[in-house]
Amino acid sequence: MNLSDVEIEILLFGKWRFNTDWEKFSISFKDDMTYEQTRIQTFFLSKPRELITGNKFTGVWHINDRKLCLIVKTVPKSFFNFQLPVLPKVHLADMVASVSSLLRTEVYEIIQINNSYFLARDVDKFLVGTKVS
Repeated sequence: MNLSDVEIEILLFGKWRFNTDWEKFSISFKDDMTYEQTRIQTFFLSKPRELITGNKFTGVWHINDRKLCLIVKTVPKSFFNFQLPVLPKVHLADMVASVSSLLRTEVYEIIQINNSYFLARDVDKFLVGTKVS
């Protein structure tokens, strides 16, 4: 596969679904370089994490040297985004996500991509995606 970073970006636009042993998730890549990710934990020991962080994540993405970089900006359904009766809504989880994304960006090496299939490698596993729309 000899695609440029821009060609890979164009192929990524839209919604992709991924299944792993412990979770199912989808990512919608938008042309303004933002994304929305929904994760459903299928392994029961991972459910507490889902209750704390929520199952939706939003952020920005880009391709650099055939690597997909996801930078989380908000976790809108987190338990830690709360509102007290006397104060405005506190987005504690969003603040933590923004700061931690400066230190840790999700990076996936793109092995293969076309209009309907996406194969990427994380540090220790492969991700296979199917385009939904």
